[in-house]
Amino acid sequence: MEIIEHLDALRREGALLADAAAATPLDAPVPTCPDWRLADLVRHVGQVHRWATAFVAEGHRKPLDDAGQQAAFGPDPGDEELVDWFRTGHAALVSALDAADPGLDCWSFLPAPSPLAFWTRRQAHETAVHRVDAESAAGVEPTATTPAFAEDGIAELLTGFLVRPRAALRSDEQRTLLVRATDRPASWLVTIGRDPVVVTEDAASGAAAADCTVSGRAHDLYLLLWNRLPLERVDTAGDRSLFDLWRETAQIRWS
Repeated sequence: MEIIEHLDALRREGALLADAAAATPLDAPVPTCPDWRLADLVRHVGQVHRWATAFVAEGHRKPLDDAGQQAAFGPDPGDEELVDWFRTGHAALVSALDAADPGLDCWSFLPAPSPLAFWTRRQAHETAVHRVDAESAAGVEPTATTPAFAEDGIAELLTGFLVRPRAALRSDEQRTLLVRATDRPASWLVTIGRDPVVVTEDAASGAAAADCTVSGRAHDLYLLLWNRLPLERVDTAGDRSLFDLWRETAQIRWS
């Protein structure tokens, strides 16, 4: 996907998240994030947006320390101002990305064609996944993303986050998971062992050898792999217990 497509997705996803939060009591529990109420979710995403804006707008070339992070967050709003505060931060992030020089040089933490491409993509998916959380708090079925956006999000998770040396997805015995979209020409073979995960793209031919295969719409696989959808909502073949390991260790946390 192109930067402008990610920017359009970020704009849309932030608006959907804010609308869901505005229509739901902020003390509502978030089923997809059991330790949070809706206010915690909105505050978290609003802080992430402000944190990302600092890199894009100010060109920081290394991670922010605690003081820099708190400066980026700004004053913590009360619940009564929270949704408006979120909308303001989301709009500032979209504006900063839209106005950024394509040659922007700043810190980023996953492979990408450029820092601007990284931040636009990362914030689009950060917001989309948490928009699903907000809709779960509202008790509504998640709004579907486009198949292309969902495919892109799966690729970011598998080939960006989960292959990092710090990722916790490991197994003493080598195990393989095939992820196959039914509405996109996309598949990934995920090999899990004692070393960092290895991901092979366009791997549909590996179905027979995979320990477990999950197939479905790209949107459903996107939510499944981000631990936002039950395994029963996609087609599964092989060893379903691999997803017990996935849910315990394939998690991306704010730190």
